[in-house]
Parts: sequence; structure tokens; C-alpha cells
Amino acid sequence: MTMQNLLVELFVEELPPKALKKLGEAFSGVLFESLKTQGLTLDNASVTAFATPRRLAAHLSYVVDQAADKQISQKLMPISVGLDAHGKATPALVKKLQSLGTDESAVASLKNDNNTLFLDAMQAGVKLPDGLQKAVDEALAKLPIPKVMTYQLKDGWTSVNFVRPVHGLVALHGSSPLDVSVLGLKSGNTTQGHRFESKNSVITISHADNYEQQLLDEGAVIASFAARKSEIARQLNAAAAKQNLKPIEDDALLDEVTALVERPNVLLGQFEKEFLEVPQECLILTMKANQKYFPLLDANSKLTNKFLIVSNINPADPSAVIGGNERVVRPRLADAKFFFDQDRKKTLESRVSNLDKVVYHNKLGSQGERNQRVIAIASEIASQIGDAGLVAKVELAARLSKTDLVTDMVGEFPELQGIMGRYYAQHEKLDDEIAFAIEDHYKPRFAGDELPRNQVAICVALADKLETLVGLFSIGEKPTGDKDPFGLRRQSLGIIRMLIEAKLALPFKHLIDIALNQFKGEITASQSIHEFSFDRLAANLKDQGATPQEVDAVLALNPTLLSEIPARLSAVRSFASLSEAPALAAANKRVSNILKKAEGEIKTEVKANLLQAPAEIALNSALNKVKPEADKLFESGDYTASLKSLAALKAPVDDFFDHVMVNADDVNLKNNRLALLNQLHQAMNRVADLSKLAS
Repeated sequence: MTMQNLLVELFVEELPPKALKKLGEAFSGVLFESLKTQGLTLDNASVTAFATPRRLAAHLSYVVDQAADKQISQKLMPISVGLDAHGKATPALVKKLQSLGTDESAVASLKNDNNTLFLDAMQAGVKLPDGLQKAVDEALAKLPIPKVMTYQLKDGWTSVNFVRPVHGLVALHGSSPLDVSVLGLKSGNTTQGHRFESKNSVITISHADNYEQQLLDEGAVIASFAARKSEIARQLNAAAAKQNLKPIEDDALLDEVTALVERPNVLLGQFEKEFLEVPQECLILTMKANQKYFPLLDANSKLTNKFLIVSNINPADPSAVIGGNERVVRPRLADAKFFFDQDRKKTLESRVSNLDKVVYHNKLGSQGERNQRVIAIASEIASQIGDAGLVAKVELAARLSKTDLVTDMVGEFPELQGIMGRYYAQHEKLDDEIAFAIEDHYKPRFAGDELPRNQVAICVALADKLETLVGLFSIGEKPTGDKDPFGLRRQSLGIIRMLIEAKLALPFKHLIDIALNQFKGEITASQSIHEFSFDRLAANLKDQGATPQEVDAVLALNPTLLSEIPARLSAVRSFASLSEAPALAAANKRVSNILKKAEGEIKTEVKANLLQAPAEIALNSALNKVKPEADKLFESGDYTASLKSLAALKAPVDDFFDHVMVNADDVNLKNNRLALLNQLHQAMNRVADLSKLAS
């Protein structure tokens, strides 16, 4: 057995940049797992992925030339089929044994397991070329290819399918080429370097371990995606620092640019300052999305007229490259300026009627109809948390919130919706609260995003998300499994975050009903929306560090105000740390079970003259002392102190269950004791269902 490191490279035409990173990771990962499964790698083996625009490659350590032999048990056939009445092999068994490389002499050593014949044999380990062929085939089959293309091989007759045409295959075990073929190509030890800057047209890889360095030295290629990304980031920061500026941070753009070049060279470009009159979001987006440039910001995060280009060539005089890029970006910026100037010629109010021409959903009407629903919901919310002045601002902000959808700028760059509405509102000298509400009503857009920045914006944002969530649920468009095409999980979580983090005293169920009132027909979605949202809430609370038991305890009571949940969770966490907590939680669970099983109506009034046992008298006395204090603390909002005050009940509760029979023969005694337990249950479960804390 010979152990060497292994290199496999697939040389292709330019791969799709947004998929390159995943393609490289998948190619190397599947190769490694397949060889490992076949026993062709040692226990301490590892894999290094390489991915450039023109190649997918993997370097695998500790790969053997043949897997170890292993003992196997081969199932043959039932005894009744394989042996005749005299115990001799039937023709069927003889044929089977011959196909496995043995003969009738092996009959004596066959095993009988549950009337089935098995042949124990030593299976020769797979040889590396065969195993690698299987691994490469698996790797290609499992690549997450965004879109397959069909192309013809050099023979002019055969067609194959892959993400891009493949022109070369390298397979080296140490310095030894391996015989593997894919997509009409046979493997070798030669590849190509940089399309323009490689020293040699053909690079012969001398050893698997030399691949990365040879590509760099002879081919002007940084093969590692991670190393190339790091080098681009270094060059970007260095070039920006020379200008006392900073490049915009965008990891997705950095990944995409890394997938576009094989040896990066960062250059500085600039454009006319007059374009800075256009909102910087527009300029940044057009430079990033269309040209893959990195805009430069000043110390106040304001856009400057300079940008960085990540070039794939490194000429002695870069002026032609810089000039070419500056000429290309100028029309893009001019378009943005034209859109901005044209859009400002019409007011947002004049665009409201145009929303009627934009389809929102074929079952929910136009954006205009949707806008009317959002206005109504937002107005109702505003009336519950503010005065007439707030209602008026909210109604105007909601009315104008979607009008930038019919502007030229947002038509060209949908990502700017809301942002452009804010700029156009400020141009019209509208109140800043209204302008920022137009931008912020989409927030929070994702986990960790900031909330809307003022009360007007929160009202419109709540209305917008409620309309979306309730409207789509009402027509049966709720998420299923991992599919959520309308982002309803995100919308639900946005509502929850605003209610909790903005401390809004708005009943969640009531908000759902407000939204439901805007949709015609019989709607039965309220309960399913509530359950769906509480599932999102539970998951979010756990993500923030709450234990499942703490979350279950608080949500089991279906709190009306979500804004109270953080305080309730904190109280439960403090209570759980008390030494009395486990016993009280267990007792609470026991009380809950007793009350569930009780027949008939359980009274709430405890009659003192029916208390006989010392333990029940003591519990009633303790409850009469603790409950008023706990209730007072609860009503004041001090949930932690309210729960902690219940610790005084541990001893009398324990004593009660040790010495009192609840289901007494005397019906009056039984009902009185149930009433006592009912009072205890109510006192203990105002903040949370403490039984959920019981182990």
C-alpha cells in the first residue's frame, strides 16, 4: 500500500460567479467523502478546496493507492433453492458461486442463517483509479449547478451536460498521473494558468503538493478562493487608506468579485462630483450591482466620487484599464441622475392613483387596493396609541408609502423601494416623521435589522406586515415546510419584534382582528395566524438564550401583550434559581392534573368552616397572606418579585400533599379542598405556567 497526497482539477470555461464558492466546496467535499467511504483515505486525511473562475480543484492528504481488503458476508439464496435433498449444490448455486469467483468446493464452508445461505469471503480493496473514477462521477453529479448547459465534444457528435464546457482534467497521486475520465476527457498532469498573464501556455503539475505554488509562480493564479478573497480585501483597504477613505463593506460583493478574477489587482477610479447630487444609495447600488466596483466612503460614511476596481490583469500602465472603467460607469451614473431628476417632477401624491394599475396578487387585488387596507389598519393602530395628530401623520405616511414603486428609479432598482420614497418626500418638504416612515415601513426586513425609527413609521410598518400576513393567510398562502415564498415568517417576526422592543401595549390578537376586518368574505384564519406567529415567537426567544422550559412556561398563558414577555421571562428565570422552585413547580403540575380530572364546576371560594386538617388550614392561611402581596406586585408589573413571593408557600404546600386527601368521601370537604387548590393554582400561574418548569 502506497500513501500519497492526491490532486484533482477540473479546468473549465468561466464559471457562474455567484455559485463558484459553493461549487468549489461541494466538488472537494463529495470527492473526499466518497474516497473516505471507499477506504482510500487514512483516518487523519483532510481536503483543501480550490476554486477560480476557470477551475474546480481539490487537494486530499493521506490517500492510499488501494483500500485494505475486508471480510464480507455475501448473501446467496434460500437453502431450499441452493441445496437439493442430499445437501448438494443445485445448478443455481453453482452458477452463483462461479459468478463470485469460486466453485462447488466452497459449499462446505457456506453459512446457514435463518434458512439462507451466505458465503464468507475476503473482498479485495478498491484500487485508487477505480475509486477516484467513482468519486469524480459522484462529485459532478452532486454539484449544486444553478443551470446546466449542453455542449458538443470535439468529435462533433457527442453532447454532454455541465455548468460550463470542460477542457481539462488533472488527477495526480503524488507525482503519478491516474487514469480517470469525465465528460469525454481523459486525465493527465497538465493545466493552464491565467488567461492573459500566465508565463507558460501549458503548466505541467510535477506533484500534487506543488499545485497551488506552481499555479501562482507559473500561471499567475491564486487558486484558493479564501486566499484570493483575503488578498482582495487587503488591497482594497490599502488602496482606500492611501486616500484617507474606506471601501464599502459588502461580503457578498467581495465573494462575487473573488469569483471573477484569478489574480486580483485593485485600481482607483473616479467620476464627476456632480453625480453626488444623486442620493448615495442609488450611486452605490449601480456601482455594486452593475459594475462590481467598491465605492469609497469618507470618515462620516458619506459617498465620495472615488471607487475601487478589482481588475483581473496587472499591466505596467493601468491608465487604460482605469479610463475604460470610468467611461463605463459614467452612463450608469447619468441614468441614475436622469431618473432622480425626472421622478422629482411629480409629487408622491400624484402617483397614488397609479398604484391601481400595479397587480399585488391576483386574489388580493392591486397595490392600490392593498394601500387602502394598509391605511385603514395603520389608522386604527395609531388611534390606539396616540392622538389625532399621530393618526393624521400615519394616514398620510401610509397613503404615500408605496408610491415610489411607480417611480423610474425604483423601476430600475427595486432594492431602493422606501429609500427613494423618503428622498422624494423630503424634496417635497414633507414632515421628516412622514418621510422616514415611508422608508422605514419595510423594517425590520431581516433578523437583526433595526426597527422603524419613529412612532409614525412603527404604525405603518405594523400595518404593512399585518396586511401581508393576514391577507395571504386568508387565501391559503401560508408557509409549508421550508417553503415560504412570500416571507411570512419574516413578516410575523417583524411584527413580534416591534411589539416587544418598542414596548407597545397593543393586544396581538386584536391586531390580527383589525387586519382581518379589511378582507371580504368569511375569514377563519385568526387562530392559525396566532399559532403560526407564536411558533415564530417561541423560536426567536430560544435563539436569544431562553430555555425551552422558560419559553413554554410564559407562552402557555397566551399573554395578551407581547411587550410583557421579556419581563415575564426574566421573572421565570429568577424564580427557577430559587431553591424552592423545583418543589413548587412539581406541586403546581400536580395541582393542574388534579383540577383537570375534577368533575363538575370547581368553586373559587374556600369555606373556612370546612377546613379540618391542620395542613389545609395552614395552607389557606399562608395563601391568604401571600396571594394579596403577589397580586399587588403583579399588578404593578414587578413580575420577578411577584413570583419570588410564592416561595413562602413551599412548606405549607408540601405539608398539604403529605397529610391531606383531596378526594375525600365527604363531597363538601372534597369540593372545598378543590376550591383551595384552585386558588393556589390561580395565585401561582399569573406570570407563567410554573408546571412547565417541572422536570
